[in-house]
Amino acid sequence: MALKIADTITAWLRTRLPLLGNSAQQRWSRPGWDGDDGTAGLLEGDPLNVPLHRRETEDNSDDDFQDYTSPQDGLHYSSGVKRRRCNNLARNPSSYGFVLAAVLLLIAIIFAWYRWLATPLELFDRTLLPCGDGKFYMINNHTCTTGDFLCPNYFLSDCGSSSQVVLTSPTPENQRDLGDSRLLFAWAAGNSGIAMFFQSQGNAKGAAPMRLQQTEGLNRTIEPLVSGVSGKLELLLPAELGVTILGSVRSLRDFIEGGRSLNSDVQGGLQYKPLPGGGVLISRQWLDETTETFITLRPSEDNPSRIRVRKQDIHFPSGGYEFQAWHNYPFVENLGARQVLNSHHQQLIEAQPDQVTSLSFLSYSDKVAAGAWRFLTYFGRDSLVSLLLLQPILSEGEHSAIEVVLSAALERVNSADGSVCHEEVIGDYATLLNKKDGLVSDDPRCDYKMVDTDYLLLIALEAYFVRSEIGRVRAKEFFARKATFLVANRGLSYLELALTTAKKVMKDTSAFEQEPTIANLIHIQTRETVGQWRDSGDGLGGGRIPYDVNTALVPASLNAISSLAKHEAMSGDPSWPTIARQRAVFWEDNTLHFFQVEVAPEKAQTLMDEYTDHNEYTGPKTVSPFTGNVKFHGVALRQASDDPVVQVMNTDDCFRLFLLNTTHDEQLSSYLQQAAENILAPFPVGLSTPLGLVVSNPAYAGDARLARTLTTGAYHGTVIWSWPLAMMATGLSRQLGRCETKAAPGFCADKALRRRVGEAYSHLWDLIDANREHLDREVWSWTYNGTEEKFQYAPLGTITGPGGQTAVESNIQQLWSLSFLAIQRNDTLVQSAN
Repeated sequence: MALKIADTITAWLRTRLPLLGNSAQQRWSRPGWDGDDGTAGLLEGDPLNVPLHRRETEDNSDDDFQDYTSPQDGLHYSSGVKRRRCNNLARNPSSYGFVLAAVLLLIAIIFAWYRWLATPLELFDRTLLPCGDGKFYMINNHTCTTGDFLCPNYFLSDCGSSSQVVLTSPTPENQRDLGDSRLLFAWAAGNSGIAMFFQSQGNAKGAAPMRLQQTEGLNRTIEPLVSGVSGKLELLLPAELGVTILGSVRSLRDFIEGGRSLNSDVQGGLQYKPLPGGGVLISRQWLDETTETFITLRPSEDNPSRIRVRKQDIHFPSGGYEFQAWHNYPFVENLGARQVLNSHHQQLIEAQPDQVTSLSFLSYSDKVAAGAWRFLTYFGRDSLVSLLLLQPILSEGEHSAIEVVLSAALERVNSADGSVCHEEVIGDYATLLNKKDGLVSDDPRCDYKMVDTDYLLLIALEAYFVRSEIGRVRAKEFFARKATFLVANRGLSYLELALTTAKKVMKDTSAFEQEPTIANLIHIQTRETVGQWRDSGDGLGGGRIPYDVNTALVPASLNAISSLAKHEAMSGDPSWPTIARQRAVFWEDNTLHFFQVEVAPEKAQTLMDEYTDHNEYTGPKTVSPFTGNVKFHGVALRQASDDPVVQVMNTDDCFRLFLLNTTHDEQLSSYLQQAAENILAPFPVGLSTPLGLVVSNPAYAGDARLARTLTTGAYHGTVIWSWPLAMMATGLSRQLGRCETKAAPGFCADKALRRRVGEAYSHLWDLIDANREHLDREVWSWTYNGTEEKFQYAPLGTITGPGGQTAVESNIQQLWSLSFLAIQRNDTLVQSAN
């Protein structure tokens, strides 16, 4: 009878307190844990040293502060011990009285539940959760160079919680005013993190005053609802703690990238407390007055020194220190490697373990994150482009990686006008922005300033729900789901949200079909300077009408609307199958000429001489004489100008090659010719360097300002991005592959042109293969040795930005830079071309 009462109450609790129910289920039913080892297996070799028993709370004054993060003598209880005893009770009827007592205890817990939420986290028993096989540990230091932001990086995952630890020591010159070393932590949960700068005493310029010990298995998920990571830090010189930020990654970025901007509401919550044994605890309660972030540092066993704590002045003698960093924001469950990949590509787990691990690290049950550490949250463009490039290997069906991406995008659609979210704002930063707007709320927000993401969503929906057999079966059930993420969208179906975006696209593209003028092309928003993937201030060279959006994304999205409606995957206006398709062809055929640039040889030589003589230019000075016109499509158009084209050669041809199979033979042949020539031509004549294709080449702009801003230190300057290499390679492959079909386009019969496209494809893959060690990176740059006439790899963060600006830090792992997991070289295409 007592057991029946217990079961009834437990079921009721799970319906009324789902968080408690899930926590209990996680504690008692974790796969792969049967508790037979008691506490021994849990504690063996555990570097976190988290206590497994509860201690009574004491007065938290500075004088009597108790260290609740170090091991204590006494009995240790694990979840396994408790579970084994519970099973014994179930087998012994004489023990039912104990069960009834447990039920009464459970009722008491209910009354303490909300008080628990406000309890300082250091007072908790943080029991480590056993995890089975769902964890990984990886060090990314294959690109280490002196002063590299990204050396080394540690990626760790355990029990579905993931952590990234980044130690930069020494810091590059542009951060040297902050300190000689930086220790940074990042979590996708709440897009939260910690940044700590250390100023060494007596540091010689260029020295590395800190290092992390490479100890596997550092990451831990801690119960209840606490995620953390521990490790060992070695200070080679005495150091003083400088700027410290605990909270949102956005706060970290505002400070590091935004002119050293610190928010008083955020920084005012920092607390510093000495720990017994010479350690220090730094903590901060978030603006929601519930969530907390903590970090402790204490001397290691072989370090007799003590950290000196005087209010906010923290001094560290040289030696080893153990750190523990954690927060209590509910973590988001990682998708494991086998969950991310479809059944046909499970072998990649063994074949390319680092890349698959990175993909898993960035993939969660409700979204995929764009990159680590700076973009460790939802970004619409990044996730949708990644889906399109990685689709051949991604899992399909309910709870699959593909449906996670599409669900996340639809959840965040602006239901008022159909705009698709560019970046979500969650956690502490959401509370901060809400507060600035006079709201007391931690509800998530979205940024809708980008124009390209609207089109990408529809292209991705069609790629899955029409072109995938599993997707076609899943369409009805998927689109019937109700949104829950944004308050304004709750209760709306995914179909309603998708149709809202489709109607927006149909509305925004209609005027150009009626009157094909520059004024009726798609512009970036009025009060914005960015609107597509080149989303830095000078990424479009001052243009406001993006090349990629108008010539590729718009017609591709119109094709998608037509296809979705035709196959009844997304029922909308019955005229869409015909009208959207006709409009797509019109945009395909009538937009390119607005962006066309053609420079005669004499003019090209003059422009090249001016560009290579410019102070900011650091590449090859000597180029071969021009023998023909230089042709390309400018990166954007200026608004209301007699000379509208921003004459920056670029890699955005990849969108049209990848997304469109145009049937306008003359236009396609001309387009492929110029794309192939620019891929093959060495920079600064074309796009090719030994390190890859530069995404921008301002040599023909005739604009000194663009020469100053689009440099090797600019985020979208003469630098190399990984995903455009992948999209360009796939686009060329698709166009060459059309020559093997019955409806082969006209260029296939032109042997010289087909051979030239094949040469560009082979050359591009030669560059890709030569730079495999960099491909996982978001973006990289180069330096040039004029004496040896040699390009040398350089992390973007080590090169000063345009005009002496702070160098742009790039991500060590970027979601769409993992595209080469799904893309392989196909030499048979080139053989056929020859």
